[in-house]
Amino acid sequence: MALHRLTSLTMGVPNVAETGTYYTDFGLTPDDDGWFASLDGGRQLRVVHAPTRRLVEVNIGVDTPDDLAAAASRLRRLGVEAVVEKGTLTAYDRATAVRAVLEVTPRLTQDPVAAPVHNGPGRPDRTGSRAPGVLRTGRVRPRRLGHAVVGTTDFETTTAFFRDGLGFKASDHIKGRGAFLRCSTDHHNILVLAAPTVFLHHSSWQVDDVDEVGRGASAMLEDHPERHVWGLGRHHAGSNFFWYLKDPAGNFSEYYSDMDCIVDDQLWTPEQLEGAKGLFSWGPPPPPSFLAPEDLADLMTATHSGPG
Repeated sequence: MALHRLTSLTMGVPNVAETGTYYTDFGLTPDDDGWFASLDGGRQLRVVHAPTRRLVEVNIGVDTPDDLAAAASRLRRLGVEAVVEKGTLTAYDRATAVRAVLEVTPRLTQDPVAAPVHNGPGRPDRTGSRAPGVLRTGRVRPRRLGHAVVGTTDFETTTAFFRDGLGFKASDHIKGRGAFLRCSTDHHNILVLAAPTVFLHHSSWQVDDVDEVGRGASAMLEDHPERHVWGLGRHHAGSNFFWYLKDPAGNFSEYYSDMDCIVDDQLWTPEQLEGAKGLFSWGPPPPPSFLAPEDLADLMTATHSGPG
């Protein structure tokens, strides 16, 4: 696969400083110029000012300049203009105005984390000690950016932009309204979601295991219970453990672990998911605000009234 990872994203929000403080609490490391870094991925989130919350830009890693030329050719067939210069390709999705930047960059290699030792029925693999997960005391730090979810008013156009133009591959579909697309071996790096207006639904950040999902969310909620959205649970699409929180601008952020990995396309069969199966395998049911964020009407009004 010529594409190999989601390198970074830029979100636009009306309240940059307040939102930046949230992502520092979330475990990302701030720079002086609006960037926030994960442990393994480096600078992967940029927060900039915008009249309403939205996904401004996604950056995607490719291997060679030839990969940029191939993407430019695919985009031209879709009628999308692409600018190729200095090891990058820049193009805009017509439906969402999201700027996609393909960049020639090295592949990310993560140092493996030792799998925790679990006890099970008839299998006391860990004896004489407490589970390591309950002994951890350090703050949770996301290892890398996993994916972003963008709401679009033209589902077919945005899906085609990422899949047929940029070169993402489809992993699963939510019938009629969602496309899980990947630019790496992760199950998905972009989820395109049919919506009544354009907005950033959430960004998702990898942590070591389910204990880190729970510890990270618990720390975020300790003094701010209003941040809670949905979790703890396990998705069907992607199979990952999850917990969703809400930043001050209204975007959701997700701690996740144990995502499905697709290294051979021939061994993976995409599903058409319907109903609750597309959302979760177990856990509490999603709240209405997860499916239709509380500020959606305001976002629709702002969009229809033009830039402010």
